Amino acid sequence: MTMLEPPGGHGLDDRVPFLARLERADRAALLALGGRLRFGTRSALIHQQEPSSHVLLITEGWTKVTASAANGYEALLALRGPGDIVGESSALTGRARSATVTALEPVEAVAVEHDLFKEYLSRSPAAAFTLLGLTSDRTRAADRRRLEFASLTVRERFAVLLLDLARTHGVRTEEGIELTVPLSKQELAGSVGASREMVQRLLRDLRARQVVSTGRRTLLILRPDVLRRIARAQDPAG
Repeated sequence: MTMLEPPGGHGLDDRVPFLARLERADRAALLALGGRLRFGTRSALIHQQEPSSHVLLITEGWTKVTASAANGYEALLALRGPGDIVGESSALTGRARSATVTALEPVEAVAVEHDLFKEYLSRSPAAAFTLLGLTSDRTRAADRRRLEFASLTVRERFAVLLLDLARTHGVRTEEGIELTVPLSKQELAGSVGASREMVQRLLRDLRARQVVSTGRRTLLILRPDVLRRIARAQDPAG
């Protein structure tokens, strides 16, 4: 089995993570400032609306970033994995956490207190500009997703999401492309701005057409060519 190539500037995880952008000396200096933490599957690294005291640098494992509305609807905003930084916005603004970060598998991270992190950035202009570049990339990705939401149907958005996940978190097997991140139907729905029931209907249709195969928190893409046609609104069965 081989990991698929990452997408070129598109999708949920379309940028080089923060630690990989830093020079080796800057990366080592930053990691040396914090203490290592371990989180079990489905445990929260960060809670939305809680006061903030530290940033987290993920060294192993994948997480989901979600935000909840007042009516209880939960949106999946991003996936963050090895090399990513989370909680940096609160560190720089002093505001409460804007999202919840939850481990999708066992996760290891380095926690750096806010004061130490800000001192580090003041001593290393190159690292500060790197963080600024990361923030800009994340903003562009969010803007692109908003435009996509406005221009595509839910069915098309769902096909785009599955193709993005296949590129970023897909392992090619004899049967097809297996997604390696265990996302629930609710989490998939939150990523495309749909209800859980709508995602269930879309998956049921794709299973009937042998485009995907699903299990408990597992999803295998059998016909990515069909998903590409749906994403382009060219699928004759649509």
